[in-house]
Amino acid sequence: MAFVAMTGWTPLRIAERGLKWLWGKSKPLTVAAVVVIGTVHVTSYIKKQKRRKKWNNAGKDVVVLHMFPRGYFCPNLSPFVVKLETYLRMAKIHYQVDYEEPIGPKGKCPWITLNGEEIGDSQLIIEKLGSKYGKDFSSDLTPEQYAIAHAMRVMVDEHLLWCLVVWRYIVDGGASLSICMKFPVFFRILIPVFRRKVKKAVWMQGIGRHSFSEVEEIGRKDLSALSAFLGENTYLMGDKATEVDCAVFGMLSQIIWNSPNSPYLKMLDTEFTNLHAYCQRVKEEFWPDWNDCLVQPFPKCQ
Repeated sequence: MAFVAMTGWTPLRIAERGLKWLWGKSKPLTVAAVVVIGTVHVTSYIKKQKRRKKWNNAGKDVVVLHMFPRGYFCPNLSPFVVKLETYLRMAKIHYQVDYEEPIGPKGKCPWITLNGEEIGDSQLIIEKLGSKYGKDFSSDLTPEQYAIAHAMRVMVDEHLLWCLVVWRYIVDGGASLSICMKFPVFFRILIPVFRRKVKKAVWMQGIGRHSFSEVEEIGRKDLSALSAFLGENTYLMGDKATEVDCAVFGMLSQIIWNSPNSPYLKMLDTEFTNLHAYCQRVKEEFWPDWNDCLVQPFPKCQ
């Protein structure tokens, strides 16, 4: 689901292309279609305003976390949703989850509503909440440690991510998605369209210009760096969890629980076993209700 935001695909764009094609075939039908679409948009706008009213009534300083629906084996198929929700749990910030509108003001998932304000991007959200609630878990780090934590977080969020995208949507062809999460029939039909969008995105990013084996080796080096730095530590930066653990756990959760048969899962099972054990520790510490946060009916994880 994350690639919907990543590739910029929206139903509106598909509708626009459909109308252009229909205009060339039949102008009266096009006019009728525009009327129907206009009605749908008005209805959608009204529903959108009602949702915002509901979110604004969640309570003062209560975070409304907007995300994709839950998965079968992991609370979400987006590493950034898991990252942000882990932080909320680590910081013990009261929150509610919403699945009605997963794509936020920046065209990304997750995003939050807080006291009527809409905030996008998981990292910016964490930084804002940390300042607002006084929950900066990296405040005790030395400048050198903070620099390392920042570099590790960027490596995971901006580098290892693309290795997983290539495997999930191109090598695996999106097959694991239907295994890990319930999808409507129309989504399965449009998977080829999504895959073309993803191929274009990874080509523009650069990693899509490499062979699959080269991308796999790039991912291996990232995992090796994480494993070597973690060593025997409980968490990345020592005995106490910090914000970088949220990002690392969010990304590794996709490998362990949402990437069956991926080469990266095999690496964690055989080469980087300390990362596998690390994820189990984070899960036990901050997700004691993990199983309750899987599949439908949607739970109220707070």
